[in-house]
This record gives sequence, C-alpha cells and structure tokens, in this order.
Amino acid sequence: MISSRYLCDKIWQKLTFIKILDKEFKVFSTLRQPETQLEDNNNSKMENNKLNDSLSFVNYRFIYPEFLPDPNPLYRNNMREKLERMDMLSRRSVLNIPEFYVGSILAVTYSDLHTNEKINKFVGICILRKGTGLRSSFLLRNVVNGEGVEVSYDLYDPAIQKIDCLKLERRLDDELLYLRDAPLEYSTFPFDMEMESTFSKSVPINKIKIPLNPLPWSMKWELKNLKGVKDLIVNEKRRKKAEAYSKPWEKYDLMKTYRETIPEEEQIEIFSDVHTELRHLEIQKSILKRKNILKKQKIT
Repeated sequence: MISSRYLCDKIWQKLTFIKILDKEFKVFSTLRQPETQLEDNNNSKMENNKLNDSLSFVNYRFIYPEFLPDPNPLYRNNMREKLERMDMLSRRSVLNIPEFYVGSILAVTYSDLHTNEKINKFVGICILRKGTGLRSSFLLRNVVNGEGVEVSYDLYDPAIQKIDCLKLERRLDDELLYLRDAPLEYSTFPFDMEMESTFSKSVPINKIKIPLNPLPWSMKWELKNLKGVKDLIVNEKRRKKAEAYSKPWEKYDLMKTYRETIPEEEQIEIFSDVHTELRHLEIQKSILKRKNILKKQKIT
C-alpha cells in the first residue's frame, strides 16, 4: 500500500511538472514568434521583389528579343552571350534603336560608299525579324518604281547611322512574307513619310486582312496558319494536301513550345543583368522625344 501511494505521488508530481513546462514553452514560443514573423516577412518581401522583377521584365522579351539566347541548345554559350550583350549595350549607347515589331514602318539611314552623298535612306515595313545576339536582323519592304524592293539589315551593324520608327504597330502574324504575293498597294510607303506620335502605353495591333494575288505564289501559304490573309482560294487538290499536312495538335505540344522559347527564370536572370543600362537608355529616349515635341510645337 505504501509503495503504491509513493508511486502515485511521484507520477502526480511528474504530471504537474510537465504541465508547468508546457506553459513555459508556450510563453517562450510567444516570445520567439516575432522572429519567425520577421523571417516570414523577409521571405514574403523577397518573393514580392521577385514577382515585381518578373513583372517588370515581362515586356522586355518583346521589346528586346535579341538579348535572349538562341532557343536551340546547340548554339548556346554563356560566355559568348554575356560578351555579346555587353557589345549590344555599348552599341545602343551610341545608336538609338527604337522599339519596333513586325508590321512597324521604319526608316533606316546607313552609310553607302556607292552613293554620291555616302549616305542612303530606306523606308519600308518590317516583314521579318529574326536572329539573336549580334546576329539579329530585320527585313524591310517597299515599292520603288513599281517594283517590290526588300533590304535586310543587321540590327547592330556599325554602318547604320539612324533608325526611326515612323509608325509603331503590330500585325496578326509573326511574319509578313506573304506581302510578296499581295497587291503592291499594301507594301507602298512614301519615303518622306512623317513620324507618327504614339501616346498609348500598349502597342496598337493592326487587324487588317490582306488579299493575295491569284496563283502562282512564292510559297504554299495555305500550309501556314495565317491570320492576316483574306480568303485563300486554292483548288481541291491543294486544299486536301494542306489539310493532310496540318498539325492541329502542335499547340498542345508542351515540349515543342519549351524547345522554341526561353524559360521565364532564364529571362529574369538575363534581363536583371542589363536592366539598369536599358532603363537608363529608355530615360534618355524619353527626354529626346520630349525635346523634339517641344521643338515642333515652337516651330508651329
């Protein structure tokens, strides 16, 4: 009996001691709570900063596509890409390269040894933009003396003296090569065209649909999913062949889109390196635009 009472007392003492420890632990846990909250706040701030950075770099992949590396892994080299980005930034500090897209109308002034004034100027619509890094290029098209003329330029060519975006807009397709088989009126632009002032934050999209000339064409346009072409008329044989070659499942192929694009994490890492320089150049461009607007207002 005595031993059993003694054991009961010991057990009761241990239980009360455990309860006291539990209360003390809760007190200590409340004291430690601000530290954990600080850590959580720091983590949330870091996440918010990352989100803000990613949001600020969302449009960069459209405005500066040449800063992104080639999606093909066979042509990837981190050291070469970093050196090329440094060269591109130094070139942009000397030459003002405006924002433009396929469908924008550009005026390019470049040095030409074969002309009397040693300077030539070409105005045309951008029908193609391709390449990455220092190999990036764009193709302009216009009609001169009733003939379609196309001139290809390297974006960072030192012979280019000036690039002006006379009309900033986008089209429904990523390439406008089908203008070669369209009426000439859709590729005709005056060489003395004045620059249009754009005050909208978003880039306007021209939803025009262009009719093509009758067959033959330079390419089988019915095989491509073109949105900016009006009513492609082909015979039954070519239509069936186009249906056989069509691949409607490709838009669901995630690996194909992964191979043809750069992941968002890589884009943020790349643009974070050149963000300060590009932002500084953008501020300089805005200052020059305002000065030109004030000059025009004083003249008028």
